[in-house]
Amino acid sequence: MVFAEDIKHAIEQGLPCDYVEVEGDGQHFEAIVVSSEFRGKSMVQQHQLVYRALGSRMHGQIHALSMKTYTPEQWAQLR
Repeated sequence: MVFAEDIKHAIEQGLPCDYVEVEGDGQHFEAIVVSSEFRGKSMVQQHQLVYRALGSRMHGQIHALSMKTYTPEQWAQLR
């Protein structure tokens, strides 16, 4: 079983992040990821960066991951 904290840690290890929050029930997860790496990238490209950080977990351990990705500037406007 995968825990939200495991996913959070994997994202933080694979992608420079300003903020990461992950919640879930062991199979279905929701994530908020804030990274300067997202600047100038489409939403699809941003999500691909997160998937790359998660690596093989996305092919077996994680059934579903819904995510919201933001640049630090976008995140500051929301706060």
